[in-house]
Amino acid sequence: MPAFSAHDGTELACHVSGEGPALVCLPGGPTDSAYLGDLGGLSARRQLIRLDLRGTGRSATPEDTASYRCDRLIDDVEALRDHLGLARIDLLAHCAGANLATLYASRHPERIGKLVLVTPSVRAVGLAITGELRREAAQLRKDEPWFPAAFAALETITQGKATDADWQAIAPFSYGRWDKTAQAHQAAGDERMNMEVVAAFGAEGAFDPDATRSALTRFAAPVLVLAGEVDPGAPPRTMAEFAALFPNAELIVQPAAGHHPWLDDADRFVSAIATFLDG
Repeated sequence: MPAFSAHDGTELACHVSGEGPALVCLPGGPTDSAYLGDLGGLSARRQLIRLDLRGTGRSATPEDTASYRCDRLIDDVEALRDHLGLARIDLLAHCAGANLATLYASRHPERIGKLVLVTPSVRAVGLAITGELRREAAQLRKDEPWFPAAFAALETITQGKATDADWQAIAPFSYGRWDKTAQAHQAAGDERMNMEVVAAFGAEGAFDPDATRSALTRFAAPVLVLAGEVDPGAPPRTMAEFAALFPNAELIVQPAAGHHPWLDDADRFVSAIATFLDG
């Protein structure tokens, strides 16, 4: 497990696996990167370098916990690039990690070769995901036995009345198949979540959507936005809006996939990512 120092001396950890050209991977959450695994076997095509964000996984807790804020993590990604000795990196980010990747791209566009955003969060670019769009994606699962309880919880959340139980109840929507593998993956993620880090990540001042969108219009590197067909967290129509913010982006919607598409159809996921990166 390689370790390196951030600009403020915080020791950060990254996990290296696989063969081929390097692909830096930023996790969502924010949480440690273990849940990404080998991204459905993508490590057979690329050397995956998964970063544990500060305060998560094997990375140290910083002296200043305000440094968990998303825009302040840009320097950690830049420190990793420098540690790897690469002039440019191919970068993959999932969910909330896409906020960090997007901010990194807006500040250091020359440092990215290709950018992959997997079911990305849209906070950094200020897009709105309406309750209607979330319901539209959720309704595709209406024949599932767990659907009535999960959909009722989703309605409560969209009305701004969510409880912890509601958030737990909608977990099946994040997976194309709510089987034992998905349930174990969800449970492990819940155990790793540090709510102090999560709260600080999106603290006031973390995002300036207008400035970020403006910067992305000048980001010339190839971008892939990969959405899950049945993912209410990152609905395909919103993902199309996200892709349109870049001058050189494509959108792929993975059929029957949720928020973790490498678990839902690993072969299709790996083929899409590898084809983009190798093209």
